[in-house]
Order: sequence, then C-alpha cells, then structure tokens
Amino acid sequence: MPAPADPRLPPPAPVTPPAPADWRTPAGVAETHISVVVFVGDRAYKLLKPVDVGFLDYSTLEARRRACQREVELNRRFAPDVYLGVLDVVDERGRTCDHLIAMRRMPAERRLSQLLDAPEAADHVRAVARLVAAVHQRSPTSPAVQAAATPEAVRGNWEDNFAQLRRFAGPVLDAGEVERVASLVREYLDGRAPLLLRRIRDGWVRDGHGDLLADDVFMLDDGPRVIDCLAFDDRLRHGDVVADVAFLAMDLERLGHPGLGAALVRWYEEFSGERHPASLAHHYIAYRAHVRAKVACLRVGQGDAAAAAAARDAHRLALRHLARGRVRLVLVGGAPGAGKTTLAERLSQETGWMLLRSDEIRKDLAGIGHLEPAAAPPDRGIYAPEMTERVYAELIGRARRLLELGESVVLDASWTAAAHRARAREAAAAACAPAYELRCDVPAQVAAARVSRRRGDASDARAQIARLLYERAGEWGVRVDTSGSLERAVADAIAAVREPEE
Repeated sequence: MPAPADPRLPPPAPVTPPAPADWRTPAGVAETHISVVVFVGDRAYKLLKPVDVGFLDYSTLEARRRACQREVELNRRFAPDVYLGVLDVVDERGRTCDHLIAMRRMPAERRLSQLLDAPEAADHVRAVARLVAAVHQRSPTSPAVQAAATPEAVRGNWEDNFAQLRRFAGPVLDAGEVERVASLVREYLDGRAPLLLRRIRDGWVRDGHGDLLADDVFMLDDGPRVIDCLAFDDRLRHGDVVADVAFLAMDLERLGHPGLGAALVRWYEEFSGERHPASLAHHYIAYRAHVRAKVACLRVGQGDAAAAAAARDAHRLALRHLARGRVRLVLVGGAPGAGKTTLAERLSQETGWMLLRSDEIRKDLAGIGHLEPAAAPPDRGIYAPEMTERVYAELIGRARRLLELGESVVLDASWTAAAHRARAREAAAAACAPAYELRCDVPAQVAAARVSRRRGDASDARAQIARLLYERAGEWGVRVDTSGSLERAVADAIAAVREPEE
C-alpha cells in the first residue's frame, strides 16, 4: 500500500494573497488552439476559447466556467499559491460574458528546463520528486481511476498508438524499429498482467498530473511549482504513479539529461516509500516517448517536415527503454569453484536484477541456516536427488513469480542437468521473458583450488563433490571464462544478455 504520511514530505502549501503588480515585467501573450494567456505585471490570465475540438468542448459560457474552476482545483494540488481563482469577465452592462483563470506569473528564467545545466540541477530534480510523491500520496483513487491501469487499458493505449503510427513506418520512422517496439511492448504486457493488477491492488494507481514537462516546472526559492496539469479529461491524468513520473523522466532525457531522468525515478521511490520495478519505469518512459513520436508524426502528416527528426528521436528513445526494461531470466551455472556465485552476484549488482541462489534455497528447504555446514557424500543428505529436485522446482517457481511481477532474475545454481535448464526456459516462456544460459568455465585445477579456500558460504561443496560435479557439468549455454579478471567476466556476461538497442 502507499506509505502513510511521511514527515519528510511537505504539507500542502498555504495559498498566499496576491502581491501588488510589478509593472517592470513586460506584458506578453501566449496562444494555443484552445486558450489565450495574457501576462500583465506579475499576473497571468488564462482565457479559454469558445471552441469544440472533439476531445473537449468549450463552446458555451457554462462549459468554460466549469473548465476554469476544474483547472484551478486540480492544479492547486501541485501549485496552490499559483492558481489564484476564477474571475468573471463582464461587459459594459455588467453582464458576465466570459471567465478567466487568474494566476501568479512564474519567472521564465526559473523553468526547470532552463536550469538543467546548473550546478544545482540535481537538487532541483530531487525537490520535484519530493513534491510529486507528496501530491500522489494525497491524490484520490477509485474504480474509475484504477480502470486506467488495467492490463487491457494499458494495452489499448499502446495499440491505439501503433494504429496511428502505422502509416509513418517507412516514410518517417524506420519500419524495422516500429515492428521491434510493437514486439517488445506486447511481450512485456503478455507476461506482466500480475504486476499491473498488483499495482492496482496496492493502491499505486492515482489521479496525477498527466503532463509533467520540464517547461511547466518552476524552481522558486521556497521550492518547485508545477503547473498546467491535464484538466480537460480526467482519464488522461489517471494511471500508475510511475507513469506520471515517467513523463518528466522522459522529458529530461529528451533534453539531454538521461542521468537526471534516472535520478528522478530513484528519488521518487525514496519519497514514495516503495521500490517500484525498474522494468515498469522503463515501460512507461517508453510509452511517453512513443506518444511524443506519434504527435510529431501527426505534425509531419499536417505538413511540418521538420517534425520528422523529433519523431525519430522520440521513437528511438522509446525503443531504448523497452530494450532496457525487457524482463529476462539468466541462468548462471558451472561446477563448484568455477566462479558462478561471484559472477552472479556481480551481475545482479551491475544490473539491479534479482538474485536467487540454489545453495540458500536448499538450506531453506532443509530448515537450517545458510552458513550452517551440511556436507554429505555425493547424492546423500540434503544433496540427495529428491532434495535437488525440490530445490530446482522452488528456484524456478520463485523466479517465475518474480518475472511476472516485472523483475529480471539471475539464478545461481550448477545447472548441470539439461532437464533443469529446460524447466527454467519453460518458466521464462510462460512469463513471456527470454532466458539466457551462462556457463562459468575454468580449468579443473583452478576450480579445485578455489573450493579448498572456501569459507563462510552457503555452499557445502568440497573437493570430492566438486570433482564429481565438474565431471557432470558438460558443455551448455554461453561459455564465460571466469579464470581471469572478474571485470572481464562480468562484461562478457552482460554482453551475452544485453539487447542490441540498449
């Protein structure tokens, strides 16, 4: 469940009264197809145009009044002292003819997008993560909100995008990349229904911002203000909290700061009090980038040829994150002393993937401590064949559950039996995750020397068992030479499981 109120998170800021206008600031006007914003002194006044564009209808005075009130209400969650209220526009007879949203004018030079190269950029991004986490904690959820994050809804959003992009595959986007994106998305969603449903059950689907962009974040002396949430359609704000954060993470990467984008996700985890699966963040960053690619393609279709480059960049950003977020199962095996545990641990550390060890599971099933000695002759005691079957069944079962929850998994075991490797591949396929098999390999005398020096480890393998398992190991999977430097072996292992687009 979402964490309770955290004393590290700020309470809602009080709404401050308007200050006297500062007429030294030049006036200005900004216009979109649905609104006009007039900047006067230190105020901004937003007028909604009387238009009906299909996805929103502002054609009546009452519709514009409701829309203005709703926009103020929703945006006050992120910037309570910026959205001052709704004003009536009256004609010469005193009759209300329209409505305005009155706002404090934000200093353009304090946009987050303008501060990303500053020394304090990381501090700014951390402050934004803190604010967004606080707003998400207070934001409502309901069956209507939760409906936006069901497996069917998430898939439907992607499929709608694919349908609209199809005609741009070839003329604007690389056709092979378009197909690769679709394949990776469908693989992820086919296997991650348990994850998406669990996110709903745990309360991580909320009414958020819906359009977090660095241009709409202003860093003031007393903290960030985030403006301009998607107010015209509630459904566009509903979704997983990670999807909301992913919008800004994508935008930071688009602006040339991928490190800050990744840091934003980590800091959001810290302030939300939960570890969110990395694959889910990559998935939603990819989705946000894909939407941006779609919008750019539509602009190309309307005659803006310059938008083609932006479309390709956004589409490749989506592809990179889908590749990085691909959920995978990695078997790391070999005879005792071959370095499989050392390699598996380092691989897990380098990638952030979950690590499961057969030696620890064996001790768990036997009801003894991980470091408690339980040495026995070959195929006896806790190393009897029936116990080994239980160990691999538990190891593979745990791995499958983690895969379904969006976690890539590294499995440290001997993997000498082809039947065990086949079962692991079947579990990965059932969870729609690729499986990779890495066999650690060293000369027999090196393995024997390592085993003789082993102390304080869950493994009970000693010289006799090590020789037997070395003879049984055979050749399988991708060979990783672990007789040299660990760094080289880890690099080889990562290369063997890396996607070409990463």
